[in-house]
Amino acid sequence: MADQVEDISIEYEEDGRLIVKELEKEILSKGAWTTIVFLYQELNRRTDVYNPPKVSIRRYKKIRGTYRQQSKFNISGHKQAKQVIEVLNSWLDLMIVDDSGA
Repeated sequence: MADQVEDISIEYEEDGRLIVKELEKEILSKGAWTTIVFLYQELNRRTDVYNPPKVSIRRYKKIRGTYRQQSKFNISGHKQAKQVIEVLNSWLDLMIVDDSGA
């Protein structure tokens, strides 16, 4: 595991082959609890070609100086990604905190 948030990666090698390839990473929050969104591809071991990109949202907790994964949610395809976006967009206004005290 990583000591610094910036060093966290989901890339995974096995027998010298890159099985999970990280394409992009966006750090959403830092601190004792960290949230990172990854865009990645998995190698299809039968064809030796990478599958279409997927998204993974992962939470890490810093324990004794090292970040350890606590949970994850994988968005497996375009359709599911669009559904998540639509739901979040529909809820966005409900998440606004009214600072007027009303």
